[in-house]
Amino acid sequence: MSSPKRTSFASKKKKNNLAMTVPTVAFLTAAAVVTSLRGLPVMAKEELTMFVYIGFATLLFLVPAALISAELGSAFSNRKGGVYTWIGEAFGQRWGFVGIWLQWIQNVVWYPTGLAFAAAAAAYALNQAGLAQAHVYVGVFCIVSYWLATLVALRGNALLAKIAKYGFLVGTVVPGAALLGLFIYWAATGHAMGWTTATDPAVATVVNGDSTPRLLPLLTGLGSLAFLGNIMLLFAGVEVQAVHVGEMKNPRRGFPAAMLLASGISVAVFLLGSIAVAGLVPYNDIVLQTGVFDAMGTVLVGLWNMNWLVQILAVLVCYGALSGALAWISAPSRALLTTAHDGVLPPILQKTNKAGVQRNILILQAIIVTAVSSIYLFTADVSGAFFLISTVTISLYIVMYMFMYAAAIRLRYTQPHLPRAFKIPGGKPGMWIVAGIGFLAVAFALLVSFFPPTQLPIGDPTTYVALVAGGLVVFVSAALLIYHFKKPSWRNGSPDQKPHEASFNPVAPSPALPDTPAPREPQKAGAPS
Repeated sequence: MSSPKRTSFASKKKKNNLAMTVPTVAFLTAAAVVTSLRGLPVMAKEELTMFVYIGFATLLFLVPAALISAELGSAFSNRKGGVYTWIGEAFGQRWGFVGIWLQWIQNVVWYPTGLAFAAAAAAYALNQAGLAQAHVYVGVFCIVSYWLATLVALRGNALLAKIAKYGFLVGTVVPGAALLGLFIYWAATGHAMGWTTATDPAVATVVNGDSTPRLLPLLTGLGSLAFLGNIMLLFAGVEVQAVHVGEMKNPRRGFPAAMLLASGISVAVFLLGSIAVAGLVPYNDIVLQTGVFDAMGTVLVGLWNMNWLVQILAVLVCYGALSGALAWISAPSRALLTTAHDGVLPPILQKTNKAGVQRNILILQAIIVTAVSSIYLFTADVSGAFFLISTVTISLYIVMYMFMYAAAIRLRYTQPHLPRAFKIPGGKPGMWIVAGIGFLAVAFALLVSFFPPTQLPIGDPTTYVALVAGGLVVFVSAALLIYHFKKPSWRNGSPDQKPHEASFNPVAPSPALPDTPAPREPQKAGAPS
């Protein structure tokens, strides 16, 4: 009686695996990076100085992160765990767990901001724009929508990938293209650009009442660059779908290609969309949650009296924001399941359902998101809560990336013969350059994140610094404490458990592809545990 069940489960798993093609992983990754059009008003608030921030984030962060993820993802294509495996192979299981924990917990804390944007989109879709600033509505929307998204994620990867893939196309690319088209029409018909109305010295120079937008940020201290961390956070996530690399048909070739495609899509959406918002909306009227819809309304309502079309586009944006949340629900928690199977987390968090989905971890995740989203229920300042929650996630993710870059360098020395279908060129010096640039960029962003930004209202500077520093200390300490108190019995504590491959013990590399330059000799030991 048990054999048919195993066959059925294997069949489902095979079906899920077949869904993970290069375009699927690329769109999942792009959806995880862009998540939605939420970040456009944030960058548009920087007006034309956005080119400096986007250039920094792209060249010094996104490109190194994509290259490192491609090499490590293809090198460990037969292993689960993502950054948990990568960092663990370099520095041992303890720090691998810290890395995946930071990726997971920042993701959980981030959700209420992404869902708050979806709530604003839903409000515009209902022609009730005022609801976007109604704190009870935003809080309830975040909680209900996240639990619904969790129910979808519990159905398995095939359904998740389908919704996230088409959600990104329909809910982000289509309205993003519409926004860009409206901006082109606005500019071609001779209307004034929104950035010409700016009088803030941080983004414009004003002489005799005439405003000229700055191309370079005005630097009056490190606080002037604190916004950089927020920009880099918008570009984060290119590595998150690495946990699905083993579900691709040809991961050694497919995963690097998916990373490059995802990076190109992400930059295009952010750059073109931000320019459109900055051009269509006057500087002082840009609101973080509603700037996208205000930009659309500038033409559709202000010129053509087509509010109904704004509502339709808002429906698409809402779908895109929710699908972006779906893209982040499964992957980090899937990697966390790998740590549970290694005995780092208790047996209750090792449970999976019939679809092989990490049931209890997703439920725990939803409970935490509910608690964080409750902040909206108890504060009338939705914008303040929106930015407050965002700041907590920045330092957590930056530290995870520092570990990832350092791991890539160390693995070139401790496991030099591990076959890497994609390998950063230039040998060890090339790796030092790429990973070194990425490490220094995120380290600098971490430093300036401790300085209150001059571009955005943050309230009490002491509270801001306490949140950033306190959040970093608390969550890193939590990971170290969990690892310290883990029990040997947890390793085999669940009947659902499938041991993690190798568990950071040296293993023989898989056979190299015919055109892969990596040698076939056994991998050298040396990765500490």
